[in-house]
Amino acid sequence: MSLVDQAVSRVPQPFRDVVLRHHELIKFAIVGGTTMVFDLAIFYSLSLTILEQKPVVAKIISGVMATILSYILNREWSFKNRGGRERHHEALLFFTISGIGVVIAAAPLFIANNVFDFRSTASLTTLVIVDFILNYVIGNVLQMVFRFWALRRFAFPEENARGAAAGSTGFDPTPEELAEEELGHS
Repeated sequence: MSLVDQAVSRVPQPFRDVVLRHHELIKFAIVGGTTMVFDLAIFYSLSLTILEQKPVVAKIISGVMATILSYILNREWSFKNRGGRERHHEALLFFTISGIGVVIAAAPLFIANNVFDFRSTASLTTLVIVDFILNYVIGNVLQMVFRFWALRRFAFPEENARGAAAGSTGFDPTPEELAEEELGHS
């Protein structure tokens, strides 16, 4: 039994239907958490060393790297049953939407540093805490809401477009087939 099967089987029945109904959002959140940790590691590695005086540049670099990982994980897992576009068009839309998301996530940090000149007066401990809150709480929440809506609307618009390729017997898979696909079976 796969890890996902085990996790879903432990969810109480009334909630299991909710989990299966909102599987894309849950998977999107898991991918987001994973790429957030990746982004965080890159950001702090850069902003506390070679880009100490340029935290916005560090955020943009870490955001771009996390976006590449996010595309792979979202396409192959979160939105694997969605599609409706050729891969290169889908990728272009994904990276455009994610680029806008990187700007949205960096906006609170930009405002704190360039409008309020926060870095000139704060201690290192304060900078680390404030950078985390601005980048990974406020910025990521804003980015996540925008990206989930825009990805479903523009990059992966057609639900069940890849159903047959993912193992479904028809264009509109039954709830059981969809659940099996989501659990990694084909």
